[in-house]
Amino acid sequence: MDSNNLSIINKTKGKLISLPFDAIKKDILGEEYSLSIVFVGEKFSKQLNFKYRNKNKPTNILSFPLDKKQGDIFICLNTVKKESKDEEKNFGKNFREFLGFLVIHGMLHLKGYEHGAIMERAETKYDKKYFGGDRHRNLDYKSGRRRIYQRRKLS
Repeated sequence: MDSNNLSIINKTKGKLISLPFDAIKKDILGEEYSLSIVFVGEKFSKQLNFKYRNKNKPTNILSFPLDKKQGDIFICLNTVKKESKDEEKNFGKNFREFLGFLVIHGMLHLKGYEHGAIMERAETKYDKKYFGGDRHRNLDYKSGRRRIYQRRKLS
């Protein structure tokens, strides 16, 4: 798929899920931003993650701003599928909602957002708009390490 400065490239053997990629891109990055979303396998994801983050494992999503109006997002669907089944990581979302949330997260990084309360508010705004959801997590930055806590419903 290639339209309105958006390219969707599938480097895997699997079928891609339908999401409103173009609408989300226009909303977060703007009409003029040129974005490639590349779906890759675990091997390539692991190589990218090691090269750019020094982590020797595949990751769900990596965002690379090329300049102010152009960037790439790499998504490892196998990792996203595994994490979507893990209640510690999926924020209570099904696979489609979780993938959509990660796309939003990656685009916000391309826009210059860093992890924290401002990014969380933006994620929640777009997640509600496109998927009717919420992050369902709290972040604790006090210890210098990022910890994710599932918010529990009180009965």
